[in-house]
Amino acid sequence: MAYTDHRTLRRVLRREVAGTIGLLADEHDFRAMRCYDSFVFDDHTTYLKHMEALLRTRELQGSHTTVALFDPEDYAEYCAETGLDPDSHTSRTRFTAALASTGPTVPYDGRPLADLLPALVDEAVRHATWDYATTLLARLGTCASCGEDLGRAAFIRASHLLVRILDTAPPGERHLVCSVSGPPETLVAVLHADDVAGRLELDESEALEFTTVLAVGLATGSPGGLVMRISEPGRPDRVHGWRLRAYGLEPLTAGEVFDAYCTDAESGELISPESNVDYCAPPDLGEGPGQAHSH
Repeated sequence: MAYTDHRTLRRVLRREVAGTIGLLADEHDFRAMRCYDSFVFDDHTTYLKHMEALLRTRELQGSHTTVALFDPEDYAEYCAETGLDPDSHTSRTRFTAALASTGPTVPYDGRPLADLLPALVDEAVRHATWDYATTLLARLGTCASCGEDLGRAAFIRASHLLVRILDTAPPGERHLVCSVSGPPETLVAVLHADDVAGRLELDESEALEFTTVLAVGLATGSPGGLVMRISEPGRPDRVHGWRLRAYGLEPLTAGEVFDAYCTDAESGELISPESNVDYCAPPDLGEGPGQAHSH
């Protein structure tokens, strides 16, 4: 009887333990791990099938699991830096534990793995964008004349502009996209602002990433734009846009918004406009052009 009680108590405690699983999302990463003898899988499809079964079992047992993107190159670097043997399941476990606190993860919520994988990849892209944009702002340094942190000043300016955009927008759910062009690649950030009983609800991580990418565009003067789409039941969606300028936003006319949406970004060819969508000039933000930090 005592043995049964102990086993029951341990099962209860097991439900209190959160876990993280490192997932090899694509065939390329899977093949890279096959160079280790301790990695016993030889087929990516079979690997994903067993991984999904494990996730479902943990959920049925009442355990919370987060899924992290396992990158073989990052894993090799981690083992080299920590002196661990990369050909060991223990080393893989320790790397996955580190991912839980530093890398992109998504909670397992019972979705099929085929649906969870795109969300995990999107989260990894967001994480990489945030890291890169933050690094760019940090490299701006301080003003030689006044000592002000230029990256921080740009972030404050971007935060102010985002607040003005959301405050002046018509009612409805807002979907914002900010893109900043430049070497080596274009930075893109997305922000959803849900209108709940007249009160906006934002995802803090999305808002932070969006503001950081916008700050990079403002501070560097790189080509870029910001688009806001507003959806409200019973009305056509409304699309507004701005062109990024040094420390400011230049509103696009309704015609310019239409042209931007109805032109293929890669080929430059015209595409058909969406039905039930109005292309509009943006609301007045109530301020003049921004002034770049200069002396």
